[in-house]
Amino acid sequence: MASAGVAFQDPHVSRESGRFGDGTMTNFTRLRPGDDSLVIETERLLLRPWTDEDREPFAAMTADPEVMRYFPSVLDRQESDALIETARQRSREDGFCFQPVVVRRSGAFIGFVGLSRPRYAVPFAPCVEVGWRLARSAWGMGYASEAARAWLRFGFETLGLEEIVSFTTVTNSPSRRVMDRLGMQRDEHGDFDHPLLPIGHPLMRHVLYRLKAERWREMQAGI
Repeated sequence: MASAGVAFQDPHVSRESGRFGDGTMTNFTRLRPGDDSLVIETERLLLRPWTDEDREPFAAMTADPEVMRYFPSVLDRQESDALIETARQRSREDGFCFQPVVVRRSGAFIGFVGLSRPRYAVPFAPCVEVGWRLARSAWGMGYASEAARAWLRFGFETLGLEEIVSFTTVTNSPSRRVMDRLGMQRDEHGDFDHPLLPIGHPLMRHVLYRLKAERWREMQAGI
């Protein structure tokens, strides 16, 4: 079971640390409570706030047709920058967002992973989702699962969420395998048509996965 949060005397710095059931370590740091300064460290990764230096590598990633295969289209630079600004705003409003992922050893930006509250109408709202998008150079290394697992811990153990969901288009097998590895369970009655896609779009139909806090605690305890 992960350890309880550790309180520090500095009122402007809060930190928590703990281990997953498999023994891997995660640290959380928020420099200024209530803003977008949340930093999460895992064994191999740093999940940190957005910076202007992320704009170029993020734009390159979102312009890659393979990365964007399960999204409506690639993004141009203006659209990519707008997505970063939206994430920053969500972090200020909610205290979390889809945050950049950096490989600690190399310092390389490899994409984003995080939590988000959908602002569009989905049948299972209100909810918090966990999601990810990584550059091709980072595929097949377990980074999405490692980062998402840290965010799940933050959601359940720090935010006290009762459930976290994830969803993707039916044909996105890679993301669905990540959801399975995270212990999320397919809600076979939860399939839905994404409200931001036009009727008849090939990516419109989505599958829903759920993870309850109780199940999360059982997994950390090895049950």
